[in-house]
Formats: sequence, C-alpha cells, structure tokens
Amino acid sequence: MASIAAGRPQDIQNERGNPHWTRPPRADALDPIPGTDGWPLVGTTITQLADPIGFAERMAARYGPVYRTRSFGRRMVNLVGADANELVLFDRERIFSSEQGWGPVLNLLFPRGLMLLDFDMHRLDRRALSAAFKPEPMRNYCALLNADIARGTQSWGAGAAQTGTMAFYPAIKALTLETAATSFLGLPLGPEADRLNSAFVDMVQASIAPVRRPLPFTAMGKGVAGRRMMVAYFTQLLRQRRADPGQDMFSQFALATRDDGALLPEDLVVDHMIFLMMAAHDTITSSMTGLIWQLAQHPEWQEKLRGEARAAAGGDARPLPFEALGQMVLTEMAFKEALRILPPVPATPRRALKDFSFGGFRIPAGTGVGISAASIHADPAHWPDPARFDPLRFTAEEVAKRHKYAWVPFGGGAHMCLGLHFAYMQVKVLVHHILTRYELGVAPGYAPAWQAWPIPKPRDGLQLRLRPLL
Repeated sequence: MASIAAGRPQDIQNERGNPHWTRPPRADALDPIPGTDGWPLVGTTITQLADPIGFAERMAARYGPVYRTRSFGRRMVNLVGADANELVLFDRERIFSSEQGWGPVLNLLFPRGLMLLDFDMHRLDRRALSAAFKPEPMRNYCALLNADIARGTQSWGAGAAQTGTMAFYPAIKALTLETAATSFLGLPLGPEADRLNSAFVDMVQASIAPVRRPLPFTAMGKGVAGRRMMVAYFTQLLRQRRADPGQDMFSQFALATRDDGALLPEDLVVDHMIFLMMAAHDTITSSMTGLIWQLAQHPEWQEKLRGEARAAAGGDARPLPFEALGQMVLTEMAFKEALRILPPVPATPRRALKDFSFGGFRIPAGTGVGISAASIHADPAHWPDPARFDPLRFTAEEVAKRHKYAWVPFGGGAHMCLGLHFAYMQVKVLVHHILTRYELGVAPGYAPAWQAWPIPKPRDGLQLRLRPLL
C-alpha cells in the first residue's frame, strides 16, 4: 500500500505496493448485465443520492437482483438480497476488496481506516486495535459516558422549556462529540470542539462531492483541509498519550502492538483514530436520532424502555452500571429495529478482485460491486410490513427464522464493525438518561424529511417535544 504523509493524503488506489490491485474491466465488459448508465456525465449518481431505497426498488423491479448502474463516474454492478450480502460480506473466497470499493469515496479523506484495509493487513490491525474494546477498557468508557451524558441531557430541559421544542439532531451530535472526546481521547474538547466538528462535517460531505479533486473552494478541498487539521491535532495528542497514557481509547490505540510486539506506526494510529472518531460520532448521531424519532411516535415503547432503564440502574438520575447493560434487552431490540428502518450506512461498495458469478451472470474482475442495507432492510420477504416499527422482530425466536444477512447495519464477515459493542453500550446509556429524565413527543402530523446521504439525518434537525419527569 502506498504511504500517506501526514496531512498530505494520496490516492491509495494504485498498483504500486498493492498485490491485490485490480484494474477496472473494459468499458463494454458489463454490457451483458441489465441496467442503465443514466444521464450523460452524471450517470445515475444524482438519482441514487436523492432516493437510494426508491432507486434500488425500481431498478430491482425492472432488471432483477443483479443490475448495472453508473455512479461517481464509474460503471458498477449492484447485487440485491440476503444471499448477495452473504456472498460479498462473508467473502469466503476473498473475492472482494473493501479498500478498492471504498477508496474512490474515502481515500483522500479517511485513508487506512480499518474499513479500507483488506485481508492480512486488515486482520493484523484489527487484532491490535481490538484491545481497546476488551471488558476493562469498556468498563472505564461506560463510567465516562454516564457522567458526560447525564450532564449533557440534563441541560436540554431548560432550552426546551423556553421554546416548547428542541432540535434533537444538533443536540445529540454535540453530545456524541463530547463523549467521544472524553472516552476516546481522554480530554474535554473545549474550544477545539467547533474546529473538529467542522472538520468532521467537511470530510463527510466531501465523500459524496461530485468533484473528486481537492481544488480550492470545492467540497473536496474543504474536506482535505479538514483532514490536514485533524492529522496535526491527533499526531500531537498521540505523542502525549504514548508518553503519559490514560484510560481513554486513544491511549489503548497508542499502545497497541502487532504480533511481534512492535507499536503500530504513528501515522497509522492517527489514521485509525480519525476514522474511528468519524464512524462513532456520525453513525451514532444518525442512528440515535432514528431511534428517538421512533420512540417519540410510539409512547408505549417509550414507556417499556423507561421502565427497563429504571430497573437496570435502580432508579432515575443514576448511572447505568456496566454490569447492568445486559439487562437492557428491550432497548437493544428497539435500537436494532431503528437501525433496520434507517441504517446509518445505506450501501456498501466493494471491488471484485477476480471473476465471479451471481444470479446467472458472470461478473469480471475489477468490477465495482455494491450491496444495500437500506434495500434488504425494507424487503417484505424478510420484514413483513417493513415500514412498521416493531422491536419484537429481534426476539431470539424471530432472529432464528431469518437469513443471517437480512440485517446488516454493522456489515458482516471480517469487516464487521469493530466498535459495535461500544455502540450498543453508548445507546443504552443515552436511552437510560434521556428516558428517565424526559417524556418525548412530536407535534401532531409532524414528519421530518430525511437526507439520505452520506449518513442519514433529518433536514430540520428533528423537532422534539420534551416534558421533564424529574
């Protein structure tokens, strides 16, 4: 893999140093696959970004479970269904490259994040970083989360009392950034918060920018500038953590070692931390907003989860103990159902490293391949009445009846999200502190419009009514 100098990301999608690099197939190689190239220049990009679920449903209805599109300037093949998800995510035969799939979208912004590594390199770094998610570090993170979330959610009541409502999305985004700073970095962000948050926003928005070069005044230019600032910030902090480690996640990453006992290279740790901060910050913000939107509409489930939280913590306004996380069974099912309805990563790209067959079609090496969590999560063949919020879909009995790859918000196989248990923990602590302090509601007939890409969010911030219970 090509090296990436601090603050100067280069295109990692090149042949030099990458034994798995595969060139795209000839332009006409995908002609036998049914589908469309869309409009001149823009292809199907704009249509897909505007309505990813609707677009996928229309394409699958017209062309079947294997269809061709042209987005972000390249032809690719989309595979639909749980069997397709298993083929691509489990990847028994090492056919698919995550690095080369995500690279055109993320390589200038989040290079060498764990999601952008393949095979042995991915396995080695994943093993090293997994030490940060062992029980004792997780216990420490839980205590930090409780303190930050209790303080943050308590402050929401005053603002809501003055206006009658609060915009939930920006509030939870600010809180998750604060909790990430404390539990991940081991420090309060203070005046750095706005700069880092702005950098995150610029980097994520740049990932779907139509202009893919970091030219001045373009979204990609702003995103790369944000990355440059973050590299400098995290590099300085890494050196401090190696000299004086704490209980935070960054200290765990700073001291992570390979099998031979060597510390991970400095620039690699920085890349992993930037990627993790983005993934944890933005995906939790999106998925927690989706859960709260559902609970605000379903007071019966809100009350069930409130009772569960009180029982687990031994009352209101108490920390949720690490040992009690396993008691939050209904909360976990509700979160899984919210992730089904609104997965924070709607689609997953890969690139085929060798020829393969699926659905009666031969797909050549070098082809971009996409699967869609948003599509499979809305498939009535697996989810009867898929628009309905029903956490009981995730009882053990119901889960056993379904295809294992019909629910894939955390991916699957070797690239299953490393931080998924941290995500469950953070959501349970959030639900506990929010629901034991407030009753949630929305105005009659209220239905926010959602921006689908790059990570789903309500366009108006989700206008939420809070009634204090304490």
